[in-house]
Amino acid sequence: MAHSENTPSALEDARYEIFVAKFAHYEPDLRRFVRSLLPTATDADDVLQQTAIVIWRKFDQYDPETNFMKWACVIARFESLAYRRKMARDRLVFREDVLELMADEGVEEIDSRRAEHEALETCLAAMPEKQRKFVMLAYTSSIKIKELAEEAGSSSAAFYMRLKRFRHQLMKCVEEKTQRMENA
Repeated sequence: MAHSENTPSALEDARYEIFVAKFAHYEPDLRRFVRSLLPTATDADDVLQQTAIVIWRKFDQYDPETNFMKWACVIARFESLAYRRKMARDRLVFREDVLELMADEGVEEIDSRRAEHEALETCLAAMPEKQRKFVMLAYTSSIKIKELAEEAGSSSAAFYMRLKRFRHQLMKCVEEKTQRMENA
């Protein structure tokens, strides 16, 4: 028997699809936000997983007219605080007031971080393919600079200088693009 569009199951399916679309869209920003509040990527993964569960459980309370990311950040902040309390036995845990301050600043910087990330992707795409390849490979942990230098046909010292110029070009490009976005 087919479900009509207004059956509880069909409504639940539609609600779930909206949740998945929203969460998938904002997950990278939410991950960066949670990561800014916690000492390790593993901690952030644990909290993000719990945050996703809580967001789903409370999704019927979400007002589609409001900013999903800000709503999700509030939940992520509380989940981060709960996680920190649970881990409080560790001497290196921040006090709650410090974590609150970090969370407030993290929410304010989400748009800025996204703009920087988009600018970096655009600037990388605009680089000549060989330069982009070397920059990307230089940040791959399994590749050694000496190997890249050999592939480029230069000494390690010369390659480091070339890589420094590439990074400087990237940084300048990202700064120009983000400044244009801010002024637009």
